[in-house]
Amino acid sequence: MSLDTLRDKVRRAEEGGGPERRERQHREGKLTARERVEILLDEGSFEELDQLVEHRCLDFGMADQRVPGDGVVSGYGRIDGRLVYVFAQDFTVFGGSLSETNARKICKVMDLAVDVGAPVIGLNDSGGARIQEGVASLAGYADIFLRNTLASGVVPQISAIMGPCAGGAVYSPAITDFNVMVKDTSCMFVTGPDVIRTVTHEEVTKEELGGAMTHNVKSGVAHFAVDDDRACLALIRELLGYLPSNNLEEAPRQPTDDPPDREEPSLESLVPPDPAKPYDMKRLIAAVVDEGRFLEVHEHFAPNIVVGFARLGGRSVGVVGNQPAHLAGCLDIDASVKGARFVRFCDAFNLPLVTFEDVPGFLPGTGQEYGGIIRHGAKLLYAFAEATVPKITVITRKAYGGAYCVMSSKHLRTDMNYAWPTAEIAVMGPEGAVNVLYRRELQSAADPDALRARRVTEFREKFANPYVATDRGFVDAVIEPRHTREKIIAGLEMARTKRSRNPAKKHGSIPL
Repeated sequence: MSLDTLRDKVRRAEEGGGPERRERQHREGKLTARERVEILLDEGSFEELDQLVEHRCLDFGMADQRVPGDGVVSGYGRIDGRLVYVFAQDFTVFGGSLSETNARKICKVMDLAVDVGAPVIGLNDSGGARIQEGVASLAGYADIFLRNTLASGVVPQISAIMGPCAGGAVYSPAITDFNVMVKDTSCMFVTGPDVIRTVTHEEVTKEELGGAMTHNVKSGVAHFAVDDDRACLALIRELLGYLPSNNLEEAPRQPTDDPPDREEPSLESLVPPDPAKPYDMKRLIAAVVDEGRFLEVHEHFAPNIVVGFARLGGRSVGVVGNQPAHLAGCLDIDASVKGARFVRFCDAFNLPLVTFEDVPGFLPGTGQEYGGIIRHGAKLLYAFAEATVPKITVITRKAYGGAYCVMSSKHLRTDMNYAWPTAEIAVMGPEGAVNVLYRRELQSAADPDALRARRVTEFREKFANPYVATDRGFVDAVIEPRHTREKIIAGLEMARTKRSRNPAKKHGSIPL
């Protein structure tokens, strides 16, 4: 190959599908693959791999349609100076469709990421499998799925859905750790609206079926929804700042001017005197973590539990908290699955877990029971019990029944368990307990309301407080709310060199 020919191929690879298709991409509110890579990575750090690879299909007129790069830009670069691997599907070239050689490019960067221990980021914008290549393109998907699975828990995997992602293509993002979707321009579904209309006679639009908010609110497939491509890429950079490069490292520590012993007087009045009144758990989290910065994950899905990343004393932590402002903080099916997945991610990547507990129990109802709340609730229990990273729990108010056990209780190998004076730790709430324990007495009482009120007060004083659990060692200390930050950071520092291990086994059998 002559030097001029080589230069021409490089030029064509950099042009992608040509000016007209790039302009169409811009009109649709999307950046091109190369623009996305340039914005995502530190300036000048991208090293492209397989830039001149072309497809090998000779059928259906494809022999005369060859574009160097074959519809995907792949390589490595840096984010905040840290090595990452990236591939970006180029919708301007054959609609970003996956071919045999296209898939091999993606597999190469995934293999390299695992070998050297660096995160892998996939920027998805594809019309699906390349029909002209038949089973070869399907094999390419399977090769990618295998690598997603083998890389799971080894290096962080982040998927950005920045255009269409349909059919078999959806299963790669589904296996990765985090999915970011762009509003209005991205969609994900196994079968599209036309097929659904034919098979089930349902009328649904692409946005309703698989848009960003559908998967953020209803299905939980996506973890973040952003307004445009630039916001998507900025979020990925921020997210990676909380994560280690692989499962053998710790997350980078960030210097902070926020004192570790800072008191927070506002927490003294956060929990309302009336146990039936809600409050916002996010206010507590923001008040405790470094500089009030909290990156919430799955914000729009199962809002009765809050999960996300923050820093305490400069170190990254995973935060889990019941949200009294939604369903009173009850655990339901979606909240249990959301929490379990997050806890298992943090455990896989050495991120300590901080849990803020205010849970009256599991959500009652036939819908929950028929939907398998027993099985799904057990996932969260399993995740906390399995986790060997440092774990700190703070009980702020209600900790009732089995939900008390599930939310990183002392019995699940949690290192430090604290309670505020407002904590109520019991089999059930005082009102419910009194109705069970004193049913006959209440039925025969001259003034059952007065008797019930007296018995509720007695029960609360005797059982529904943190001191019984403290006496038994299930709570390590009752702390003043203003000292919460100081106590958590001290506990995390104490447990920093923790070396807990699970019994030797191939893997457990989580109740999927």
